Amino acid sequence: MFGPFETFIGLRYVRAKRRNHFISFISLTSMVGVALGVMALITVLSVMNGFEKELTSRILGMASHASVVSRNKTMEEWRHLAGIISQNPAITGVAPYFQAEGMLVNGGSVNGTVITGILPEEEPKVSEVAGKMIDGNFNDLVPGNFDMIVGSEMAKSLGIGVGDKVTLIVPTANVTPAGVIPRMKRFNVVGIFQIGMHEFDSALALIHLDDAKTLFRNKGSVGLRLKTDNIFNAPRISREAVQQLPGEYWVVDWTQRHANFFRALKTEKAVMFVILTLIVAVAAFNIISTLVMVVTDKQSDIAVLRTIGVSPASIMKIFIIQGVVIGMVGILLGVIGGVWLASNVETIVPAIEKFFHVKFLSPDVYYISELPSDMHWQDVIVISSVAFVFCLIATIYPAWRAARTQPAEALRYE
Repeated sequence: MFGPFETFIGLRYVRAKRRNHFISFISLTSMVGVALGVMALITVLSVMNGFEKELTSRILGMASHASVVSRNKTMEEWRHLAGIISQNPAITGVAPYFQAEGMLVNGGSVNGTVITGILPEEEPKVSEVAGKMIDGNFNDLVPGNFDMIVGSEMAKSLGIGVGDKVTLIVPTANVTPAGVIPRMKRFNVVGIFQIGMHEFDSALALIHLDDAKTLFRNKGSVGLRLKTDNIFNAPRISREAVQQLPGEYWVVDWTQRHANFFRALKTEKAVMFVILTLIVAVAAFNIISTLVMVVTDKQSDIAVLRTIGVSPASIMKIFIIQGVVIGMVGILLGVIGGVWLASNVETIVPAIEKFFHVKFLSPDVYYISELPSDMHWQDVIVISSVAFVFCLIATIYPAWRAARTQPAEALRYE
């Protein structure tokens, strides 16, 4: 498409020292603008990827990749079913659970809660709660003792700690001569966990599976929690595994359970990409003003080229090459700067905070107090391609104007 003649002249115009230093300044500004836009876009998207990865790991560190629920609400033979599901090589962990709602009361403090019955010896296969204990021992959940492990925010709001007792009120009721009385049971607080997510730390309480079945009389959600070797393939893997089970079961995976949350993250990322792409577009279209002034400055050169037989199409190609080279230099600098910044943001930000004695993300306000970064080369390629297209489009009008130059008019006063 571009011959050696057009390439040679176009690159010569880029390298040549212009008589008009203002044009050189505008060219430099265009390069810097494209570089800053590309660098900002790579860095911001990497940070957003980091936040998404961190939030996903925290949510799935407590919630399972998928849950298998029986249509008749009972799973007495869960070990046999777990053995069948575990035959799938992509399933890395299976554990039973029982889930119901209730209220925890301590003195005058009341907190709604989701009660989850678990087996302490099986739960680490599907969640990381055992490693998130900040007080007490996860294995202290003993059947028959009615022990409980609560989230850190719930413990703070109720004013309880390890060794205290808390009253659980369940929605099932006892019918007595005095009337209908809600069922209540005193539990011993044996541990406190902290996931770093309000959804779990403020509203989740763990008890032994046997105690849960006894207290709620099997009136709750009973099932198996699954962990897969790839969270993004969890919907497919879990459904393939459940197809091997005898009877009727359905699967609820993490993409369904937290669909709105992750959809909001993806929407926010898409909107941020569009907004920052406009910055790249503005910088790229500065190339228009640069090339327009170059075309004006090179009127006599263009006229001479035309008189020796150079076609208008070749003149267009010369200035397209010049504009693309300016854009490519800016894109290259932006990619280098963006990749470096995205790879070192977790080091740079703490250094800035230490130097200025500030904290951008206070742990008292935000659950994630550090700026995580997760750079994807796929994003870098997309950003570079979009910036290149903008730069290419920006060269068309100035190049077209150069091709329409009339030699007689341009050389009249030379």
